[in-house]
Amino acid sequence: MTFSMADMARKAQIASRQLARLSSTQKITVLERIADLLVQQTDNILKANQQDIQAAEQAGLAAAMLDRLRLSPKAIKDIANAVREIAGQQDPVGAITSIQRRPSGIEVGKMRIPLGVIAMIYESRPNVTIDAAALCLKAGNAVILRGGKEALHSNLALAKCIETALQENGLDSAAVVVVPDPDRAIMNELMTLNQYVDLIIPRGGEGLIRFVSENSRVPVIQHFKGVCHFYVDDAADLNKALSLLDNGKVQRVSACNSLETLLVHKDIAEQFLPMAAKMFKQNQVKVHACEQSLSYFEGAEPATEADWDAEYLALEIAVRIIDDFDAAIAHIDQYSSGHTEVIATQDYSRAQKFIRSINSAVVMANASSRFSDGGELGLGAEIGISTSKLHAYGPMGVESLTTEKFIVLGDGEIRH
Repeated sequence: MTFSMADMARKAQIASRQLARLSSTQKITVLERIADLLVQQTDNILKANQQDIQAAEQAGLAAAMLDRLRLSPKAIKDIANAVREIAGQQDPVGAITSIQRRPSGIEVGKMRIPLGVIAMIYESRPNVTIDAAALCLKAGNAVILRGGKEALHSNLALAKCIETALQENGLDSAAVVVVPDPDRAIMNELMTLNQYVDLIIPRGGEGLIRFVSENSRVPVIQHFKGVCHFYVDDAADLNKALSLLDNGKVQRVSACNSLETLLVHKDIAEQFLPMAAKMFKQNQVKVHACEQSLSYFEGAEPATEADWDAEYLALEIAVRIIDDFDAAIAHIDQYSSGHTEVIATQDYSRAQKFIRSINSAVVMANASSRFSDGGELGLGAEIGISTSKLHAYGPMGVESLTTEKFIVLGDGEIRH
């Protein structure tokens, strides 16, 4: 039987109407069952994942992509725990806010409602399959999951847990589906199905996101690259700053919240950069340094203009000495991708000024950029980190997958 993307999307739209009417209790039951099944099916999921890993290694997939692709018993347990956390969150659907009585006598408010059908187009990360499904189900949306070919076996094994949970609870399994064919033409067709699909969220490399943004007829929320900056102020605690740099750069280089550019105030460069250089050497971090900072790093390369825009997703970092706070802001304004920016400073007013001045999706003072994550920020998980400002910005949890409708309550009032 020939696969039909249009038929899958049409069925998802029908299923979305059923999901939109589910009670909070019904959603919790389904999500808890998904979490149970993930744990129970760990061995089968890992076998499928190993097929993907072996194929990816043979194909020469980059180390960062392999890291995102690989699952483990702990990773599956963590994914299941994220589903449970989403299940326990407050259900935004049906919440009514801002009820006001108008001079005409009518009462006007807003009620939060699901978006409808969401399509996820993503690369490598099999955890996105579960995160996206759980968040969409909690928000009453159907979801079409189009992962990359490198994770197809993993995604189908994970989707089987979701399908089983839906069927056991008498729900339409078309509500959450993985596109079984990674053919690019099918993805291209999905982007044209605006009669069925309400929103597309691409997650992956910059090339994928640009392609989807430029070719989709369906509204797109962009998750562009994470060029995350760390500014070490002249009022910083240097030991704390070094710890934040170490964690932000080294802990998981393949994550979009890892640090890519280090900015250091000129007045503390002589004290801080040797500390940073030692840490970089221990962790084999390649440095692209500005002319003023080049001599602090053994084996560093001179930074070029392209380095200030770079998302390395590797043990690499760009380093620049800047004159003052305003110069740090100017650099971030020019080169930021709108993801996450961090300042290290013990000057409270300067920290507040940094937070007010920078309009990236997540702005931090004295905390690691690695906290720029839906789970760490209290969302349970995230369907993506939006770097566009409409309609969501930053890590997107359940509420970001809903919209609002006006409701009007009257007692026979007519307009005069």
